[in-house]
Amino acid sequence: MTDMTERNRTDSPDIEKEGPQTRKPTRRGGGDPATRGRTTIADGVVEKIAGLAARDVVGVHTMGSGLSRTFGAVRDRVPGGSKSVTRGVKAEVGELQTALDLEIVVDYGVSIADVARDVRENVVAAVERMTGLEVVEVNIAVSDVKLPEEEDEEPESRLQ
Repeated sequence: MTDMTERNRTDSPDIEKEGPQTRKPTRRGGGDPATRGRTTIADGVVEKIAGLAARDVVGVHTMGSGLSRTFGAVRDRVPGGSKSVTRGVKAEVGELQTALDLEIVVDYGVSIADVARDVRENVVAAVERMTGLEVVEVNIAVSDVKLPEEEDEEPESRLQ
């Protein structure tokens, strides 16, 4: 081979030189994978989280009004029925924020203001931690006080 032929082979711009550092990894898509797509959270999901968090507070006897508790007690006794953790909870869920309305029954003798504060704190912490949504408000309606001598308002079942 002549010097000219050898030079043309190695210096030719049409021939790509491959080496271990000439290839770059192919990056597919754009940006952080965590930002690809959208997550939506149903109202019922937030209601369940809030209902469980509210029930964990000492002084909360039950959730919901007398009527909803009565229907819930009947539903709980039907075979295949389950206890509704969303009873007494209503949520409005947006893309970034949520607002909650809770209806509770407190035990007699507890400070209603303290129980309401503790419920708010527990519900806000649980919902924000689990969903990433900002809780803008938690409205609490105390619909009853459970007296020690009162029996729970569960109708007697005709089924045995």
